[in-house]
Amino acid sequence: MNRSTLTFVVLAIVAWLASSMLFIVGERDYALVFKLGEWQRTVTEPGLNFKLPSPLENVVYLDKRIQTIESGDTERIQTSEKKNLIIDSYIKWRIQDPRQFYISFGSDAKAAQNRLNAQIRDALNASVNTRTVRAVISQERDVVMAEILQNVEARAKPLGIRVVDVRLKRIEFSQEVSDSVYTRMQAERKQEANSLRANGAAESETIRADADRQVQEVLAEANAKAQAIRGLGDAQASKIYADAYSKDPDFYSFYKSLDAYKNIFSSKQDLLVVDPSSTFFKFLKQTN
Repeated sequence: MNRSTLTFVVLAIVAWLASSMLFIVGERDYALVFKLGEWQRTVTEPGLNFKLPSPLENVVYLDKRIQTIESGDTERIQTSEKKNLIIDSYIKWRIQDPRQFYISFGSDAKAAQNRLNAQIRDALNASVNTRTVRAVISQERDVVMAEILQNVEARAKPLGIRVVDVRLKRIEFSQEVSDSVYTRMQAERKQEANSLRANGAAESETIRADADRQVQEVLAEANAKAQAIRGLGDAQASKIYADAYSKDPDFYSFYKSLDAYKNIFSSKQDLLVVDPSSTFFKFLKQTN
C-alpha cells in the first residue's frame, strides 16, 4: 500500500468516526441518545451534538411540534335522554416527556394517535351520557369540551403526552332523532301559529266592535245635532209664518191658498171632487 492510499484510508476512517460521533438536532425534534439500547439522555435544544460512534450509541428522533388528530369516523354518542348524537372532534397534542413517550410507544406516532382517539371516545361518552341534547348542543358545550380536555389530559400525561386542546367541530342529530325533533318543531310552530291566529281573531273582533261602537256614537251625535238644527229651523219658520200672518192676514191666507192650488193641480190628470162654494175656492171666485 503506497503512501497516498494509506492517507486516503485514514481520512476515510476519520470522516466515518466524525460522522458517527456527530448528530444535529433540529428545532422541530427531540433527540434521545441510547447506549447499547439503554437510554442515556434527551437533547431538547437545537444544535450540533456529540456521541460515541455507532453502534455504541445511537440517536432516535421524535417530533416536538404540536400535532392534530381529527376523528376519522364520526362518533355516535348517546345522551341521558337515550338519543344519539353524531359528534366530530379533533385534538391537538405534543410530546411533553420524550423518554416516557418512547417507553409507551417507541417512535410510532400512529400508535399514540390511536391511543388518544380511544381516550377521546371514552371522555366523550363520560361527558355526553350524563347530559341532555340541549345541554350538549348549546347550553353546556364549552363545559363538555373542558371536561373532555381535563379527562384526556390526565390520562395522556403518564404516556409523555401533553394534550393542548380538544374541540367538538360538529354535533348533529342522528336520523331518527332528527325526524322526531323536526316533527316536534313542526307541532310547536303549528301550535304557535294557531295561537297567533286565535289572538289575531280576538283582537280583530275587539277592534271591529270598538269601531262599530264609535260609528254608532258618531251617528247618534249627528242625529241629535240634526234634530236640534231641524227643530231650530222649524221654530224659525214658524216664527216667520207668524210674523207674516200678523202683518197681513189676508195676504198670508191668499199666499197659502195659491200654494195649496199649485200642489193640488200639479198634474193634468188630477181630479178633485169638492163643493164649488166651499171656502177653498174663495180666492178663485173673487173678481177684485
